[in-house]
Amino acid sequence: MKRFLKVYMEKPELAALLLLVILVAIFQGRSDGIFLSIDNLRGILGILPEMALVAIGVTLLMICGEFDLSVGAVFALMPMSMAVLMAHGTPFLPAMAVGFLVCVVIGFLNGYLTIRFAIPSFITTLGMMFIARSLTVVISGGFPPLLPADLPTWLFTDFVGPGNVIRMSFLWFVGIAVIVSMLLTRTNFGNWVRATGGFFPAAAAMGIPTARVKIVSFILCSMLAGFAGMIQVFRLGSPLPSLGDGMELQAVAAAVIGGASLNGGIGAVLGGIIGAILIRVIDNGLVLSQVDANWFKFAIGFLTIFAVVANAWLRKRARSIKVEI
Repeated sequence: MKRFLKVYMEKPELAALLLLVILVAIFQGRSDGIFLSIDNLRGILGILPEMALVAIGVTLLMICGEFDLSVGAVFALMPMSMAVLMAHGTPFLPAMAVGFLVCVVIGFLNGYLTIRFAIPSFITTLGMMFIARSLTVVISGGFPPLLPADLPTWLFTDFVGPGNVIRMSFLWFVGIAVIVSMLLTRTNFGNWVRATGGFFPAAAAMGIPTARVKIVSFILCSMLAGFAGMIQVFRLGSPLPSLGDGMELQAVAAAVIGGASLNGGIGAVLGGIIGAILIRVIDNGLVLSQVDANWFKFAIGFLTIFAVVANAWLRKRARSIKVEI
């Protein structure tokens, strides 16, 4: 029993999962059973991938010991770049390739500048956030370009499965989540990410290419944000320059709620996903419970602080539990 309790307390994503179950039960009761209805679940799962994909990238980067405040701006810039190119006659696939190239360049610059000049990633990505947000408005010309009518949006937005509960975007999200999780847990790169974030000097002394690991992590984070933004644009049917406003803070909150440490080295993809689900559940549950929507940000802020305090306490208690070998 002690061994099970110790393992549970050392995995903060499991504590977040327990909180998720409790909140679902509360909202199910307060909404008179509407919360878990098929129609409501369709709504929650239909928009979940857009935030969860960003949260996965931010979680990966936080495990590596950095974080990215520009993901919300990249969330808008990538699909806007695509839309402008397609409005001028560029086919879908080349436009998407250019959009991802924009994400790669931003991620590379975030990582390179942070490492080369020893700048805190908070500052680097804060500056990049303003640059990317400004570029989004400039290239749009102030008016959202029209999307071509023949775009294969069904690949990302159509409902599928029994009862049409999930969108195609949910399948993309699950596939990417599995790939990134395996990357972190089954490959040398994942070990390098944890080592780099956990104790940078030791990782560098062991010969781990810490600079490249961080730059790749920045690039992956940026690409996931851009892909999530593209999905939202296809769902809404218009690339608005204001898309993703505040997304970076919600993604960081999701990662922290899911157990990722701001000091690096600790976290899991599952935790970031659970954190994103919690945020969507709170958002939807407050509305169904007829609670003033202005309490949403209060709830997320409180939950973020509570998660940090609770995770620190759980880890401390776990270390104090002695297990016989």
